[in-house]
Amino acid sequence: MISKDMSIGEIIQACPDSVEIMMSYGLHCIGCHVAHWETLEEGGRGHGMDDEKIANMLKDINEKCSK
Repeated sequence: MISKDMSIGEIIQACPDSVEIMMSYGLHCIGCHVAHWETLEEGGRGHGMDDEKIANMLKDINEKCSK
């Protein structure tokens, strides 16, 4: 289970398919050096996402990664 408190790097490592989902939400930090320690929530907020958009992105990631 992926959580918003996990670093972007951890999420990508656990579920490489999450990259496509993050990018579709406008989170293009995938290759950024801060992706290794910045959480999904911090990255989303840094790109202007509100709670609802972050929750939707997280839901989509978990649906994709649970297959």
